[in-house]
Amino acid sequence: MKIDVCFSPALYPVYHDPDSIVVVVDVFRATTTMAAAFQNGVRTIRPVATIEEAQDYKAQGWLVGAERNVKRCDFADFGNSPFDYTSEKVSGQDIIFTTTNGTKSITIARNAYRVVTGAFVNLQAVVDYCLIHNRNVVVLCSGWQDKINIEDTTFGGALVDLLIRTNLYQTGSDAAAIALDMWKRHQNDLLSYMEQTDHMQRLKVNHLEDAVPYCLTLNSVSYVPELEIKDNILILH
Repeated sequence: MKIDVCFSPALYPVYHDPDSIVVVVDVFRATTTMAAAFQNGVRTIRPVATIEEAQDYKAQGWLVGAERNVKRCDFADFGNSPFDYTSEKVSGQDIIFTTTNGTKSITIARNAYRVVTGAFVNLQAVVDYCLIHNRNVVVLCSGWQDKINIEDTTFGGALVDLLIRTNLYQTGSDAAAIALDMWKRHQNDLLSYMEQTDHMQRLKVNHLEDAVPYCLTLNSVSYVPELEIKDNILILH
């Protein structure tokens, strides 16, 4: 089997394979936040691509998490920080969720065999999921406004590393090899490596960098959010 890494949603049509598992990643912060929300007891998350959709759901009485350009939208109950989704607020709840990059990626990947969300916090759980399903894997990096970013690509390299170590997977292209090299060079000090990233600077400018150490913590969450295509909701695998 093969694992490949798609650096940007803009490139996804080249990588799309209806028989593959797509692992959507948005380390800073959407897929990390979704993993944390499920860890804290959320029942379902419905990803929507646009602010207008999220506002419509809010008007119907739903709980809504919404973020654009790292900032929480003024109409929303939550932003895009994993610390927003405490068990007291979300346990047993269904939430609508829209972000600048991550929820868009989930939307465009929905015709794959399976779509799940991954982050460093649930890396091993994603590895186990892929091995159970025994399919080719595409890591879809959400990037930033269709541009490549370091953090998502490095996660892709981590997943490549762990899957090829099983001897059941091989790299699908040079993109996977590039991501793997990034991970191997920097896995022992991710925080220092991420200091140079564009998104780290955005978070700092807006005083939102408090979640970064959590986002870079390996395997603190044991769940894999999976997209239920029919109802367009993320549920726990």
